Amino acid sequence: MPARADPVTVAALGDSLTAGYGLAPDEGFVPALQEWLDANGVAARVVNAGVSGDTTAGGLARAGWALAPEVQAVIVALGGNDLLRGLPPEEAKANLAGILDLARARGLPVLLIGIAAPGNYGPDYRAAFDAIWPALAAEYGALMIPDFLAPVKEAVGAGTPPAALMQADMLHPTAEGARLIAAAVGPKVAELVAMVR
Repeated sequence: MPARADPVTVAALGDSLTAGYGLAPDEGFVPALQEWLDANGVAARVVNAGVSGDTTAGGLARAGWALAPEVQAVIVALGGNDLLRGLPPEEAKANLAGILDLARARGLPVLLIGIAAPGNYGPDYRAAFDAIWPALAAEYGALMIPDFLAPVKEAVGAGTPPAALMQADMLHPTAEGARLIAAAVGPKVAELVAMVR
């Protein structure tokens, strides 16, 4: 019988969506993702490197220590706070590229998770912002999910009451919303883990 592989350590570098803002410690995205991976036989340990309020610049500033020596793969889920502040898309892209450069230098496979821009900054901003993730994924050979909140939006579109999946601020998922997102992200994380083997 072959020895069971040691779990792959995956750092989830992100903002409040990753950190689990407004939820109990065992209810956020990272615990939900860990639960999904365990249930689906994916040998991985996800480290929560989410900091509420972090922009892409904040993520870049701490990426060096977040990508600790034991980290073997990384999820990068930043950009929501850049959006909330209306920061220039080219700055967000440059900051994310800096994080990807660090990951590349360490030989770490990356899953990039974007966030879709709302229409309130105008179509040009929205197009430039939404283009960041596919462009970087292509340039760096990273796995990519275009919109962190897409599973919640789809469920609400299909008739699930928004309050079941989003907290009152309508920015952060509930525990149920986090589980829905984790189930959608899980297969890509399984792919990411397989890249380490």
